[in-house]
Amino acid sequence: MPMWNEKEESLDLEERAQQQWERLQSTLNRAYKNVPFYRNRFDRQKIDLSQMETREDLAGIPFTGREHFSENYPYGLFAVPLRDVVRIHTAQGTGLRPVVSGYTRQDLHVWRELVARALSASGVTRLDILQIDLDPGLTNWGRDYKDGAECTEAGVIPLTLLPPEKQLMVMRDYRTSVLVTTPSAAEQLAELLFQSRLNPNELSLRTLILVGEAPRGALQDQLEEQLHVKSWVHYGLSEVPGPAIAFECEERLGLHISEDHFFAEVVDPATGVPLPDGEEGELVLTTLTTKAFPLIRFRTGDRVKFLEGSCPCGRTLRRMQWLPRRTDDMLIIRGVKIHHHQILLFLERSLGFIPRSYRFLIKRHQLRDFLEIWVKVDEEIFSDEIKEMERFSRQLCAEMNQELGIPVQIRLKEGASFDPHWQTNRLEDLR
Repeated sequence: MPMWNEKEESLDLEERAQQQWERLQSTLNRAYKNVPFYRNRFDRQKIDLSQMETREDLAGIPFTGREHFSENYPYGLFAVPLRDVVRIHTAQGTGLRPVVSGYTRQDLHVWRELVARALSASGVTRLDILQIDLDPGLTNWGRDYKDGAECTEAGVIPLTLLPPEKQLMVMRDYRTSVLVTTPSAAEQLAELLFQSRLNPNELSLRTLILVGEAPRGALQDQLEEQLHVKSWVHYGLSEVPGPAIAFECEERLGLHISEDHFFAEVVDPATGVPLPDGEEGELVLTTLTTKAFPLIRFRTGDRVKFLEGSCPCGRTLRRMQWLPRRTDDMLIIRGVKIHHHQILLFLERSLGFIPRSYRFLIKRHQLRDFLEIWVKVDEEIFSDEIKEMERFSRQLCAEMNQELGIPVQIRLKEGASFDPHWQTNRLEDLR
């Protein structure tokens, strides 16, 4: 199995520790010097970076959370002048303001190599044709996978927003051999194949790369059996900096973290105390080589555990097990993160007020996950004209689809529809 950069991925553990420590010190000092947010936090905590002698000292530095992206919107967390930023990405935040991240030319070069590394570990070569099928909320990832796949010299069918039937037609006619998609979209593809009476052997597909969410239960094995492929899982962040931070190798014994570019910790979600290998907790990441948008101890909300021992593949990059349950209130729909508070803010902006009674339901129809929003009809949104109510519902649905980047359905409900025994005014996962 080819490796993208065997020297970096199989570095001696002592050399790896030294490499991380040097890059960590450089990142901390650069963030302190160039980003007021980090400087003010370090000064308030009386953190003297010159006195940091071991990697364990990092535990004394405060966490960065998603709320800090909104507070420093748009460019407050950038560490370089805007003239040095060659690409700007936006992604869903936890409120009305998006997450804005920037990349220098060097950042983009590193990121292409990281994605190419993960693809190469998945067996992707110049002989493959790679197709990208992701929802609008992961458009940035589509660009990253296109760039990374081109580094492997594979042929690329870039992300194009098509209905599943059209995606399948492209896959069959263009002889796609590698598909990058989310686990839920892959489930939908498998079902569509059977509905179309199309045997997987009629496709050229041999590799399935699952991104955006951790596969639940035995789903990965099930997809391999149904689609006649070998599957691989990649881990990334929707907000920053992108996909393929960690990836499966041919052994499928956990995901290798690109430790030459990220310092990873697992902490107790309640106390923030670092946990030893083998214990489940929240993944915390610090960037080591990012120039434009350094992140210091970013709480991802993803539940993982570090795996002990070495991997038979020969890579010395630390491995983690990515677990489906999260440590925060966010839910993932087709790889896109959604927060209860965020939906409320969008509703308030569209309606002019927050509904007194509502239900947010994560549902699945024909293996397609979507968000269904129930809003109680009262005097503030009531109309005698049914057509006017239908028009209002369609408009609200279109706005929410655009804002969240996932399928949304709006249901305007009379008061009697809200059973007092139901859980209201919260987000419920009914999948």
